[in-house]
Amino acid sequence: MSLWVDKYRPTALSKLDFHREQAGQLRNLVQHGDFPHMLVYGPSGSGKKTRVMCLLRELYGAGIEKLRIEHQTITTPSKKKLEISTIASNYHLEVNASDAGNSDRVVIQELIKTVAQSQQLETSTQRDFKVVLLTEVDRLTKDAQHALRRTMEKYMSTCRLILCCNSTSKVISPIRSRCLAVRIPAPSIEEICHVLSGVCKKEGLILPQELARNIAEKSDRNLRKALLMCEACRVQQLLEVRGRLYELLTHCIPPEIIMKGLLLELLNNCDGLLKGEVAQMAAYYEHRLQLGNKAIYHLEAFVAKFMAIYKQFMEDGLEAMMF
Repeated sequence: MSLWVDKYRPTALSKLDFHREQAGQLRNLVQHGDFPHMLVYGPSGSGKKTRVMCLLRELYGAGIEKLRIEHQTITTPSKKKLEISTIASNYHLEVNASDAGNSDRVVIQELIKTVAQSQQLETSTQRDFKVVLLTEVDRLTKDAQHALRRTMEKYMSTCRLILCCNSTSKVISPIRSRCLAVRIPAPSIEEICHVLSGVCKKEGLILPQELARNIAEKSDRNLRKALLMCEACRVQQLLEVRGRLYELLTHCIPPEIIMKGLLLELLNNCDGLLKGEVAQMAAYYEHRLQLGNKAIYHLEAFVAKFMAIYKQFMEDGLEAMMF
């Protein structure tokens, strides 16, 4: 039950829906000459991270998609221990060092040093370097940025940096001058409408053009927000679920098994903030299921209640992003 924004995220430069000329230039960058440090910037929801991951796939192949979450402990000079979560493959490491607050300088130095000195596990399609992807570099302290400048020079032979931010105004000039700057503009209203229509078509839904344009405009040209808003507008899902529940019941699948399967699948896929509420809700409808005669009523009520909570959760998230 992945969100559309994740389910339909392009995985190759050739599959990007907009700024295709720029995608071609990035592909040429991979194929010709040495690969430089990069500074990728643009507004939220413009597709910076998506383009970077497509670029890494162009560099290393499908192995870049075999991701793992790692938790690393870094000790500062004052003996303070920092717990940092990173996303990594055999070829790259992604981290938001600004999460470490005033200790972001130590985090940057240690992580880049570790990546630069480690060996890749696969040698076919081998590059001479790994990539460290740093997000929100405009939120790093000045000390961290100066350390980053020194580190990117020291480990240039075995490591490349891709830096992401919304604006370069808070990135020090020594870093900007050492990177190839790539600006990712926000998609146009028409481009967002095209993406929304394509996603809805894949979902078997019909999206009226007026609604698509209204969503695109209210999203402030933020594609991520637009996709979340579009998914929140989906109203036909409950009818589809009802049909599937009837099908399971007519095949003599016990309603308790159906409820348990629904709960496990929802807990595995929904946001951590929702897990407790969903489990409590399942217990309530499980109890009603034992007392009632018509299992479909209680199963459907559980699904409908989850959809309402899920929709509200997304809408609250959108409001937080807007304000």
